[in-house]
Amino acid sequence: MRLARAQLCWRSRHQPRAPMPDADSTKPQTTQYDVLIVGSGFAGLCMAIRLNQAGHRYLLLEQAASLGGTWQANRYPGAACDIPSSLYCFSFAPNPDWSRAYPAQAEIEGYLKRCADRFGVRAQMRFNHTVTAARFDERRRCWRVEVGNGAQVFHARSLILATGGLSRPKLPAIAGIEQFAGQSFHTARWPADADLAGKRIGLIGTGASAIQVLPSIVDDAAQVSVFQRTPAWIIGKPNWAVARWRKALYRRFPISQRISRVFNYWRHELFAVGFTRLPALLRVLEILPRLQLRWQVRDRQLRARLTPNYRVGCKRVLLSSTFYPALCRDDVELVTMPIARINATGIETSDGVNHRLDVLISCTGFEAAEACAPFPVAGRDGLDLDHAWRDGQNAYLGTTVSGFPNLFIMSGPNTALGHNSMVYMIEAQANYVSDAIAHLARRPGAAMDVDATAQREYNIALQQRLARTVWNTGGCSSWYRTRDGLNTTLWPDFTFVFRHRLRRFDPLPYHWLD
Repeated sequence: MRLARAQLCWRSRHQPRAPMPDADSTKPQTTQYDVLIVGSGFAGLCMAIRLNQAGHRYLLLEQAASLGGTWQANRYPGAACDIPSSLYCFSFAPNPDWSRAYPAQAEIEGYLKRCADRFGVRAQMRFNHTVTAARFDERRRCWRVEVGNGAQVFHARSLILATGGLSRPKLPAIAGIEQFAGQSFHTARWPADADLAGKRIGLIGTGASAIQVLPSIVDDAAQVSVFQRTPAWIIGKPNWAVARWRKALYRRFPISQRISRVFNYWRHELFAVGFTRLPALLRVLEILPRLQLRWQVRDRQLRARLTPNYRVGCKRVLLSSTFYPALCRDDVELVTMPIARINATGIETSDGVNHRLDVLISCTGFEAAEACAPFPVAGRDGLDLDHAWRDGQNAYLGTTVSGFPNLFIMSGPNTALGHNSMVYMIEAQANYVSDAIAHLARRPGAAMDVDATAQREYNIALQQRLARTVWNTGGCSSWYRTRDGLNTTLWPDFTFVFRHRLRRFDPLPYHWLD
């Protein structure tokens, strides 16, 4: 397993791993900061705002040409959020002008850009800056960060990785995929010039992106073949347009939007009762999606192939009111036979049928449970972060890793959610990291490293809690867990418990390097 994971980490790099540079190298021009942030999605932007308010000298590095993180990268047709708009924004920057109950990609990206301007952090962002390596300089007690394989070098006391848990597309490991003669791409790398009109299209996967893509492209395509491995639990998405009077109310009386946010928060938080404490309650939750499937799919045989055989919540619960109707069209085919191989003309399934295709779209998600460091990261004594995570990624409070002083990971191991808004978790981490950096500021020249025993005991307790959740006992395999069954992705409790744990920085579990 360790060898397989190491190979996966190697393949997931955007660039080949180069030898780590000498920490004392001074050839490239260097710049010193209090903090370097890598990534400009919700997490990176939230940290930039907090650091800016605290008066720290920081810089944010982003490999893309503009900010937005996953909402800048994922531009496939139908891309949208499955968390209500009142929850999917910063608590300190509510948006009264959301157009729909569930915001779409372009609207979320626009919101993030407005936040960057509103809080004055855009000047500290550097775009088209791809970080290729980071090493902790033990003599200087700071991080040495390379951009563009050493073309630029930055130094900072603290390094914040805000690259996100869902930032590296997972391509299907199917024999012959490189032989396909037509256009082939992942939803997270949707080409701007994609032409689907009159084409025979194959969608691999029936997860969160596939259920948004299919209804958005089916009118243009000549034929769509959807290749399903495991059916998903799908609940209707009441994506109503926000009325003008409601927007006016939110602008005039901001407390009304706050009430809406609190209501939606607790409505979603209640799902944690079934997911983490009382899985028997989930049988009741299955009634609604079963009724929706029966109502929207009248063909019994098709309905049988779309019915999950595992507990709701074990995999990510999906929201859509349009996916099933799209699947029922005459020009759409659901293929449930396993894929044997891909050839130049299409996909061959295990029953020997060759499905001829012009375009192949991988709706196969991201490296999550098996995710690696976004680039080579070396801590004390040259310890590589991927090596530290050879048995599965883990961190203390999902934020710090022993052996990597002054390194903070946003949306880190076991901070993702199966029931509520990640923005809530990001703000909790931002509070903790901001407080930690304030502690560092009071001890010039020092560095702090979380105790290995504290990290280990925290994760043992975390995995014990996860063992009782639906994600581990619901009878499915999902991207939440590694091939060994370790859940390195989800937080196994209420979100307010996480926020309480991270309400302030506690220096006791840390060693100080003076």
